[in-house]
Amino acid sequence: MPEPGHRSPPPLFQSIVLGPIRTFIRMEAAGGIALFVAALLAFVVANSPWHQGFERLWTTPVELAFGELGFQVSLRRFIDDGLMTIFFFVVGMEIKRELIEGELRTVRRAMLPAIAATGGVLLPAIIFYSLNRGTAGERGWAIPMATDIAFSIGCLILLGKRVSRGLLVFLTALAIFDDIAGILVIAFFYGGGLSVPGLVWVAVVGLAVYGAGRLGVENALLYTAGGVALWIALHHAGVHGTLAGVLLGLLVPAVTRRPVREVLAGLREHSLRTLEVSERLDTSDLLYVSDEVREAVPPLQRFEHALHPWVAFLIMPLFGLANSGVSVAGMSIKDLTGSVFLGVAVGLFVGKQLGIFAFTWGAVKLGAAELPGGAPWRSVYGVAMVAGVGFTVALFIANLAFGGEPKLLDEARLGVLVGSLVSGVSGMLVLRAVRAPVAKVAGEQSTAAT
Repeated sequence: MPEPGHRSPPPLFQSIVLGPIRTFIRMEAAGGIALFVAALLAFVVANSPWHQGFERLWTTPVELAFGELGFQVSLRRFIDDGLMTIFFFVVGMEIKRELIEGELRTVRRAMLPAIAATGGVLLPAIIFYSLNRGTAGERGWAIPMATDIAFSIGCLILLGKRVSRGLLVFLTALAIFDDIAGILVIAFFYGGGLSVPGLVWVAVVGLAVYGAGRLGVENALLYTAGGVALWIALHHAGVHGTLAGVLLGLLVPAVTRRPVREVLAGLREHSLRTLEVSERLDTSDLLYVSDEVREAVPPLQRFEHALHPWVAFLIMPLFGLANSGVSVAGMSIKDLTGSVFLGVAVGLFVGKQLGIFAFTWGAVKLGAAELPGGAPWRSVYGVAMVAGVGFTVALFIANLAFGGEPKLLDEARLGVLVGSLVSGVSGMLVLRAVRAPVAKVAGEQSTAAT
């Protein structure tokens, strides 16, 4: 077979279209930027003359049927309960990866972000509950607990070298603990009442998926089928079905079939031999390389790598579009100062920063942990403010809490938008005003390189 030809894209198309797109996608903050643009667009359209058509779009019925089996839900419900399961699947894999090889793999590394996250979960919930106790809004106490990883990390990335790697890792680990807390809250407080037979089926399906992974089965179709089965089992067990994604993510194997060094050594020998012997190459050589590399990459990393762009640039922006369209046209001053709005907005902006900073300060002063990279306290406080960006999971919990009460849901959504925006902007301004010493930054970079 002759060596296949190839055609490079036209230079103008490459420089004007492909180049900028690839550069943007590779940015660590790209997912947060895409989510922000989607949320802003939804808010603008919801307050424009096209708001009725925009709302009708999300209430469009989506139907899937196979014989007598099937379901019909609105497009918004399909996104919130269906596509967001994939989002939680990636979250579950991220949690497992951090527990195995990341910043949560040892108690010492996980101590400070765990303590900080505890403060960032408790104080916002207390503030919301104290403002809504005994009212219809009481059910939304968990809304301001969450920290949005994509948004908050994006804020720090945009500040560049003004934020040390130690603080970036600290916020990432803190947000993951927040996610764990949010997942537990959704499971135990926003379900439909636990059913023992349903939980038994959850255990059976989970054990089947785990056993298949232990036997070396890595086919994506298996985990897709397992995820659907877990979703149905959790739904019948009275737990929100999207948590099937988290459970499935924790069940994905994180080990390789062959050692990485062994695979790379074999590929080097194969490549040298092929280039020396063959005058013409064909794509079968690349397929061989692809198969060999596949065996050296754990399913956890492969699935996460494959799904991350879809989650960051499709699912999360769609979720933002479907759930950020709050119209303020019919709202009065009373609505904008309602207990639900204030509970969410104050909880995110005040509760988050004070809870995280106070618990971090206490842990360091008591000797239970050390500041990340010896960062100044002003920088720690700026990061605590940025952690008040609680967009995705906060909106998700708001839908669960007030799905049947549109007025309270709009208040909660607006509180999430305002609290997150003020937290992100304020935190970035504080961090921008703090410039770490050059020597310290250089030292951190050399340590990171080591």
